[in-house]
Amino acid sequence: MNTKTMLIVDDEPRTRQGLKKTLDTWSDGKYDIFTAANGEEAIEFMQKQKVHILITDIRMPEITGLQLLKAAKEQDINPVIIVISAYSEFEYAQEALRLGVTNYLLKPISKKVLIEAVESAEHSVAKQEQAGMIEKVVDKKLVHLYSQNPSNPEPIREAIEYINNSLKNEITQKEVADHVHLNPSYLSVLFKEHVKLTFSEYVTRRRIQRAKELLITTNLPIYDIAEESGYKTAKYFIKIFKEMEGVTPSAYRKNNNERAF
Repeated sequence: MNTKTMLIVDDEPRTRQGLKKTLDTWSDGKYDIFTAANGEEAIEFMQKQKVHILITDIRMPEITGLQLLKAAKEQDINPVIIVISAYSEFEYAQEALRLGVTNYLLKPISKKVLIEAVESAEHSVAKQEQAGMIEKVVDKKLVHLYSQNPSNPEPIREAIEYINNSLKNEITQKEVADHVHLNPSYLSVLFKEHVKLTFSEYVTRRRIQRAKELLITTNLPIYDIAEESGYKTAKYFIKIFKEMEGVTPSAYRKNNNERAF
């Protein structure tokens, strides 16, 4: 499930196979590495399977590397891109950068330079996926609280931090009120005023968000995720999750089954 995909596109068989051999040895099973002899083959492949890193020659017959990148972009296919070329003309590099290329390598490419470029691309893949996961799990009503609004009174900031660190446990309003040295009724009023959610709504939303993170980034069974998110039974967790997200936890995991890490 963790294996990622790399695609090498070059019309020269020796170059194509040489790059693949070097990267197969470096990858040691981390990547499934495929090759394509031209831009058309590459587009067909990327339409069927997600490609995390694309390495493409820039000068190829029929569909050039730049045309391949444009076609991918138009179809919302967004791998991390490394361009290789025997040509150093500035306009190619300029256009490649405009199309989101992270590295532009000139032939002949040493193994060291190739591997350094791919390792750099790996970091970009991780950043892309982390951003994707945040987008998937984010709760719009909690967004403004992520950075802990400094204008919130200190007891509210402390209450939010306490809740966030205690999601696995049973959390009562009285317990949190005691922690921040406030009367529970006053905490309730203050919380609603500044967080724009009731105490229990906030706790539920944070628990479901935690569950979403675990569903996407781990293989933990549903009952373990229920427990990690603060629910005593999987049945109740599934009920609340479906009310909030419109699907069961299992369906949510299936729909977002590309792991972020």
